[in-house]
Amino acid sequence: MGGKPLLAMNILACPIKTMEAEVFRQVIKGGLSKVEEAGALLVGGHSVEDDELKYGLSVTGLVHPDRVLLNSGARPGDRLLLTKPLGTGILSTAIKGKLADTKTEELITQIMVTLNRLPAEAINALRDDGYKVHSCTDITGFGLLGHLHEMAVASGVGARLNKEQLPLISGCLDFINMGIIPKGAYTNHSFYSKWLRNKGGDGDPMEMVISDPQTSGGLLLAAPPETCTLLLQQLAESEYPFSCMDIGKIIDGESGVVTLV
Repeated sequence: MGGKPLLAMNILACPIKTMEAEVFRQVIKGGLSKVEEAGALLVGGHSVEDDELKYGLSVTGLVHPDRVLLNSGARPGDRLLLTKPLGTGILSTAIKGKLADTKTEELITQIMVTLNRLPAEAINALRDDGYKVHSCTDITGFGLLGHLHEMAVASGVGARLNKEQLPLISGCLDFINMGIIPKGAYTNHSFYSKWLRNKGGDGDPMEMVISDPQTSGGLLLAAPPETCTLLLQQLAESEYPFSCMDIGKIIDGESGVVTLV
């Protein structure tokens, strides 16, 4: 949303009867490393006993009211950029089922632990130079389809996705064709499919790709073509480890409808 994180507090649920305390220390250590990488300070936190391990951060930051980026404001003609590949939910399910190899596990771990800091900083730098970014959101539990639908509804526009341009983690489609699909993807697809128009027909595996819930997914932004061209160029020349992709555009259509072509 254009903000800068300042302070963070841990929130940790500990299954102390079934898990060693060293696990909790490692979780906190990992969280601290990301807080520091984001340029914020860890200032304490809260822990409770629970049957399931849970961890999160309550974060306080700053953003000027005129600089807030919302998931509304997208305009017809805007291009859609995505900063991380899709498929972490599907591949996590494959790993739990012992169907994916160590290389795949290492890859999706790298994707999930990579902050959106570099793309966010690049976006803000372009805005400082007068380039427009009309809308931005992150891709998490509702999948690309759900979050793009929300952006389109909030903006009163439609959206068109080019399936050939969607960045996918290697092996993602193979596991979908094997039926290795998380429950959350089915739930997202069931709920959002009423706003999906797919020219590929029934049974298209890309519908599950865009419905897949992402853990620590990338940023999705809607911006004029000149902004997107510069952002893609700058991120390609930076230390950002993933290829950002132009995946479609905002169209003057029925509000909230996503067309997959």
